[in-house]
Amino acid sequence: MAKIHVGAVVACGLLQGAACLPAQAQQADSASEGSVATYQFDNQVKLMSEQRTRGISDSLMRPSAKWSTQFVHASGLVALLEVAGVSKQQFVNGDGLGVTLAGGYRFGDPDRWHAGVGLATERFPGARFMAPHGIDLETGTPTDVRTTNYNSDFAVMELGYGIVEGRVLYVVSKTYRGADTGGVCGQILRFSIDPTAALQCYARGEQDSRGTVLADLNSQLPLLPSLLPSTTLRLHAGYQKLANFREGNFADYQIGITHRRWGLDWNLDWLTTNTNAHQLYWVQDGERIRKTDGDALVFSIGYTF
Repeated sequence: MAKIHVGAVVACGLLQGAACLPAQAQQADSASEGSVATYQFDNQVKLMSEQRTRGISDSLMRPSAKWSTQFVHASGLVALLEVAGVSKQQFVNGDGLGVTLAGGYRFGDPDRWHAGVGLATERFPGARFMAPHGIDLETGTPTDVRTTNYNSDFAVMELGYGIVEGRVLYVVSKTYRGADTGGVCGQILRFSIDPTAALQCYARGEQDSRGTVLADLNSQLPLLPSLLPSTTLRLHAGYQKLANFREGNFADYQIGITHRRWGLDWNLDWLTTNTNAHQLYWVQDGERIRKTDGDALVFSIGYTF
């Protein structure tokens, strides 16, 4: 069944540009001595105790890995390609990969007012699920079973001042990670003892989630630079408003610390969510039901080259 959340990392790579990238720059112009590089590539490999997106686990609370490439041009053009490991039990029938591709334009002063616009897509190769899009009210039998994928497309807008970044992702695809009548109502029906909430969901008729809004507020600042050099405190607050399905509305919060040592980024993050319908984030794992929206402490190590 569908999980209802999306990656904030899309906007970071797409719109924060150079502020998102470590200091290593690769000069790619065959310019004369004294010239300035006009663009920058950065690649990063990250190992994580689990992969989380907007506070929700994508890897079923198991370790994962991520590879990303970011490109920034002096003109303001930015791009991101990212591949992460996800759970095949959550993104069923898939290859166990989540692929993000984004591009856009950023302008302004990184130390003062700055803004950006762009487009992004999130793909889960092969992943799709089947769910009922209707229910027979007389017999309680699910009907109209259809197949839906988890792919999503977004328009992205950013506005920031200094170390504070505000960002909005607007879903332009028909569904957002498979959130339609079958994905949402069917998931509630599957895991609820009392079917009332699922029946109320189905009673609204056939719906999709185009128009979903994902809002984020992020900041990062040095943490006690005199005592803890190369250490950064990261703060995040987000809100998801799922179009046509209030059950999928929720807020998420994150506090993280990054310390750079031996050429590696050592990260420790605490994440929490305030989900509305917990059943949307439950996953059948053998004989157990795993709840992917619980609080988590996530450890990761990243290497940028």
